[in-house]
Amino acid sequence: MNKSSQPLLEQSVPLIFVVLWSTGYIGAKLGLPYAEPFTFLAMRMAITFCVLAPIVLIFVKKWPSKLVLGHSVVTGAMIHAGYLGPIFFAIGNGMSAGVSAMIVALQPLTTAFVARVMIGERVTTRQTISLFAALFGVLLIISPRFTESGSGEGITLLNVSCVCFAVLAISIGSVYQKKYVTKTDLRLGAAAQYLGALVPLGIMSFFFETREVVWSGEFIFALFWLVFVLSIGAVTLLMILIQRGSAAQTASLFFLVPVSTAIIAFFMFDERLTILQLMGMVIVVVAVAKATKKTKK
Repeated sequence: MNKSSQPLLEQSVPLIFVVLWSTGYIGAKLGLPYAEPFTFLAMRMAITFCVLAPIVLIFVKKWPSKLVLGHSVVTGAMIHAGYLGPIFFAIGNGMSAGVSAMIVALQPLTTAFVARVMIGERVTTRQTISLFAALFGVLLIISPRFTESGSGEGITLLNVSCVCFAVLAISIGSVYQKKYVTKTDLRLGAAAQYLGALVPLGIMSFFFETREVVWSGEFIFALFWLVFVLSIGAVTLLMILIQRGSAAQTASLFFLVPVSTAIIAFFMFDERLTILQLMGMVIVVVAVAKATKKTKK
């Protein structure tokens, strides 16, 4: 590869990550009519682990300590099970992909405050003010819950609570990853994470779902996309980005996800947003962008 093209490729990694991550909400919307959320996710984690396991056994020569592997398992339980489980549940329960993605846009600010507690990353006054502004934006986004129009987007107290829990889970998981799992081989770390996610998701599907699956073309495509493009492609990029930058800087990329998701959902599912919700999206995006903008020295 030409050396001059390498910086351009490195600079495009965040944008590629945002687009790929956005399609996760679309994949959920596409596949959930054919399988219950925890069953769907447990299948995704199991297949991903089975794909990665032989690669790890063949190519990874240096293994970390059992403690580090344990940290990877815990990270997987938070980033994948704790994050994806509630979101898939909410989308499966009627919440639109666009609305769920917009609430998740709070993650950068949540991560900044979690990083302050766990690893001592500084939280500025600007970030604090932006957090309250973003929360106001989210209130506008979920405002249809208080009107009859909210029923069409699945904006219920349970669904909103689930997505908020997901935001907290991935925020803690990202900081935990930054603190305890920074030098592990990405292939090995990913395999351990998916194993860590498979256990709680499998338990949830066993106790709370029928585990029935309708093997349609759409479901198979959604499962294939989520395994190879999201679980292997996008998550690998996420781990690289976490290793390269601060937890708060990496999380700042998520403020672009709701915009990308809303555009894709509009064309694929004809999901439309009210003027008030669009205003809320703009407020969230601007607030998070301001909060994560680097200060000039």
